[in-house]
Amino acid sequence: MSDISDWWSTEIIEMEPGSISLRGIPIKNLIGKKNFSEMIWFMTTGKEINKKKLHLFEAALVAAVDHGPQAPSIAAARMSATCGVSINNSLATGINMLGDIHGGAGQQALELYFQIENQGIENIRNILLENKSLNNGFVPGFGHRFHKTGDPRTPRLLDLVDNAVKDGEISGKFVKIGRQIEKDLSNKKVIPMNIDGATAVIYAELGCPPPLARGLFCLSRSVGILAHTWEQMQKNERIKGPTPPNYKWSYKGK
Repeated sequence: MSDISDWWSTEIIEMEPGSISLRGIPIKNLIGKKNFSEMIWFMTTGKEINKKKLHLFEAALVAAVDHGPQAPSIAAARMSATCGVSINNSLATGINMLGDIHGGAGQQALELYFQIENQGIENIRNILLENKSLNNGFVPGFGHRFHKTGDPRTPRLLDLVDNAVKDGEISGKFVKIGRQIEKDLSNKKVIPMNIDGATAVIYAELGCPPPLARGLFCLSRSVGILAHTWEQMQKNERIKGPTPPNYKWSYKGK
């Protein structure tokens, strides 16, 4: 380390007294010119995104903002709000609940799509069998415990993807992979693509690395977590647990 300034090295921001530049562009040239979704893409990838691809990216962000207070991340945030913590603490509580099982399926679906692309779609059945064995019979991005007949968000997202393929904005190879997975899984019963599978199609078509896709999902879901936290804070309810107070849990000890 030749200089103390080398302690942190970044290509994201340059800042001096009276001057801020992000990815080499003065902040004054970004404010009012880039919308928030553009800024997210620009900051995380360092690249510009055209309007049609931005439309797809925004759709993925919008589709994943919320799925109700039964979702552990939302429930945890709402419970924490009743305990008197600050809004940022509740937001962090919810986000910290997003892991491999609750919140990780989008990244896992993206990894699966890339694996199929690398090994060939003709090998999809063997890849799916291997994936099922590693994930207790589940294939990430397909099927839903609430939306048994189909995730209501998926058709709209895939329509947007199909339009982008027709316009020549994206290749369409990953939506083809996604639909082939759905076809192969739906042998005895239909196992439709869910929100995670659909947004993974979009992120794959946009060239987004899988771990970053999880971060983008967390960013999207944080909007719902914030909304639920703020709503809960208006209720003046104290110390709400995961179950109603008149509900008795099962004791299994001696």
